[in-house]
Amino acid sequence: MEQLSAQNLKGTWCTMLLPVRADNGIDYQLLEDELDILCSAGISGIYSNGTAGEFFNQTESEFDSINQLLAQKCSQSGIPFQIGASHMSPLISLERIRRSRSLKPGAFQVIMPDWVAPNPDEQVNFLKVIAEEAFPIPLVLYHVGHTKTVLKPADFGRLALEIPSLIGIKVGAGGAEWYTAMLKENPPLSVFVPGHKLATGVKEGVASGAYSNMACIHPQAAQQWYLLMQEDLPAALEMEQRITQFFDQCILPLHFKGYSDMALDKFLAAIGGWTAVGTRVRWPYQSIDQQEVSAVRKIGRKLIPEFFLV
Repeated sequence: MEQLSAQNLKGTWCTMLLPVRADNGIDYQLLEDELDILCSAGISGIYSNGTAGEFFNQTESEFDSINQLLAQKCSQSGIPFQIGASHMSPLISLERIRRSRSLKPGAFQVIMPDWVAPNPDEQVNFLKVIAEEAFPIPLVLYHVGHTKTVLKPADFGRLALEIPSLIGIKVGAGGAEWYTAMLKENPPLSVFVPGHKLATGVKEGVASGAYSNMACIHPQAAQQWYLLMQEDLPAALEMEQRITQFFDQCILPLHFKGYSDMALDKFLAAIGGWTAVGTRVRWPYQSIDQQEVSAVRKIGRKLIPEFFLV
């Protein structure tokens, strides 16, 4: 399998959603079924233990089982995969990489330590040690909006210079000023923006792809939208306007009610109907009621029918 790099890390990457049973355990059969669907969906790649994979709420034995299954399924299917080795504790992130390096992912994803935000020197120190443990496997920095460490475009360039094996970043993106700053800084990294804003990221000349929440609705549809951006960007941007309308009408109100990002991602998957993972998230977090799905699905089919292939 081709080694991932800043040049070839692109497209629609789909998260593994964590199937949670009523007793709060992981349903590994549903996880296997989900992976079988993703491996046949024609997407750019699969990654484990993002927010929707609830990486922060697993035992270490569960982490090992999840990623062994991911590596097995993706290796058999020839699908690129990344392992999310993130944890709030830098020591646990390091240990997760040490244990799973033999699975040979295309990259490891990590977050910055998240109880005490590291200063700039500590950020470099953290990533250098992580990179040494991961070698020769490259790194992707997961830098989502609620992280305690707030990095600006110049920081991405600084970290890329200090950590040669850092090949990509997941960012929350921003407005016009943020895109201007990113273009000026031009860090030698693959930049992944939020899935529902990917067409704008491509238009601005910054985004290489997305670890996509739109793939939660339907992985094949998200990949088709990404391909449309390469062929007919105005049409893809028109679709993004309708996606924004759908999120404003149906998803943001749930966010403002206090539901977590992983609850929202699982809700999107339930709306799309391609997986039986369901809307349940792990204790102590609150799940969105499955009964909410039908009404939102009707609105989604009207606004963005391209994403409702089931």
